[in-house]
Amino acid sequence: MNQIPVQQEIVKKHLDKLRIKDPGKASIREIVALINLIEEESKLKFVRMEMGVPGLPAAQVGVDAEIKALQAGVASVYPMMDGIKPLKYEASRFIKTFMNIDVDPASCIPTCGSMQGTFAALLVAGNVDQKKDTTLFLDPGFPVQKQQMTVMGHKHQSFDVFDFRGEKLREKLESYLVQGNINAMIYSNPNNPSWICFTEEELQIIGELATKYDVIVMEDLAYFGMDFRKDLYTPGKPPYQPTVAKYTENYVLFISASKIFSYAGQRAAIMAISNVLWNRQYDNLEKRFGSRPFGFTIVMQVLYALSSGITHSTQHALAAMFKAASDGEFNFIEDVKEYGRKAKIMKDLFVANGFTIVYEKDGDEPIADGFYFTIGYPGMTGGQLLENLLYYGISAITLKNTGSEKEGLRACVSHVKRDQFADLEQRLKLFNETYS
Repeated sequence: MNQIPVQQEIVKKHLDKLRIKDPGKASIREIVALINLIEEESKLKFVRMEMGVPGLPAAQVGVDAEIKALQAGVASVYPMMDGIKPLKYEASRFIKTFMNIDVDPASCIPTCGSMQGTFAALLVAGNVDQKKDTTLFLDPGFPVQKQQMTVMGHKHQSFDVFDFRGEKLREKLESYLVQGNINAMIYSNPNNPSWICFTEEELQIIGELATKYDVIVMEDLAYFGMDFRKDLYTPGKPPYQPTVAKYTENYVLFISASKIFSYAGQRAAIMAISNVLWNRQYDNLEKRFGSRPFGFTIVMQVLYALSSGITHSTQHALAAMFKAASDGEFNFIEDVKEYGRKAKIMKDLFVANGFTIVYEKDGDEPIADGFYFTIGYPGMTGGQLLENLLYYGISAITLKNTGSEKEGLRACVSHVKRDQFADLEQRLKLFNETYS
C-alpha cells in the first residue's frame, strides 16, 4: 500500500466531504470537484480523463473575429433572437458544404452551446403531442441530457445500441416506436462515450422509422467530422459527415464549436432544424406555449425565456470559423486529429497492462481512435475500477452514467498531455501488479 501514489485517507476524506457515497454514480462535475480536492492535498498531478473538454488552443480565426466584433461595439447591442445574419448564412453553407444537406439560414439558430439547444428542442418535442410523452435515448450517451429530462420532468427510455447494430437496429427501435409514446430519439455521432459511428444503413433505418412513426430525431454532432478513418474535410465534395438528415425531414442537428473548433469557453453552437419541421404546426404547442410552429416556438418561446440569445461577439466568431472552413482556409479536422493519435498511444498502454477496451468494435471493424475510448478491468465493476484508479492518480467516469449496459469507464484523451504518458504507464503497471 505504501507504493500507491495517493493515500486512501485523502480519497476517503474528500468523498465524504462532497457526500459522494459511490464514485461510480457521481456526475462528471462531482468527479471534477473530487479530483481538484485530491490533487490539491496530495500534490500529485492526476492523469485526468473524466471531462470532455478541448485540449487544443481555440481556433485563431474565431478569436480574431470575436476581438474585432468587440472592438466594433457589439457588446453594447442585443443580437437578434434568432441570430445574426452572417452566422445563419455561414451555418447553412457549412452544413451544405460538409454534409450535403440543405437547411435554410432561417432554420439555423445559435444556442449557448449544444446543451442549451438540446434542452430547448427536448422541451418542445415533449409537448408536440399529448400522447407522446417519452423521449428515447440511443445509448450510451451524454449523461447531462438525461439530467435535462429530469429538470423538465419529462419521461425517457433508453437502450444500449452496441448489440443492435446494422439491421438488428430496426427491430429494436420499432419495438419502442410502435408503442406510440415516443416523441423524439436522441444520440451522438460519433458517439460519446463509446466512439462508435452509425453507418449509412443504420442512419437510414433511424430516418425511415422516424418518418413512419412521426418521431423527431435529434442528432448531436459534437464531434463533427472526427471519425478519422475517413477524410471528411474536402469542402463541397464527398465523403460527407454521415447524417440522418439524408433519410427524414423530422430532424434537428446540433453542431457545436466546443470540440471541433476548441471554442468551448464561449458556448457557441448551432441548432439546425429541417425546413419542413421548422414550419410544421402543432396544435398542442399552441395549448402549451401559445404558438403552433415548431421552429418559432423553440426560438421565441423557449430560447427567449432561457437567455434571450447567445453572446453577440461569439456569434461573429462562429460565423468566421464556419466561413473559413467552407472556404477551404481552415482544416479544422486536421487540427483535431491529435486526439486520435493520443488515443492510440493511451489505449495501447492500458491494454498492455491488463485492461480491456469495452467498446472495441464499431460494427464489424475496430473502433476508431478519437476523443474518447472505453476501458474495463477483469473482475471489477465500473464503480470499483473508478475508485481503485483514484488511488493511482487516474480519473474517468463510469459507463453506467452514460446509459451503457456494460461495466467500465469512459476515458477522454483531450486533457492528458503527451508528457504525462510516462506517468500513466508507470501507474498502470503498478495498478496491474496489485490487481492481476
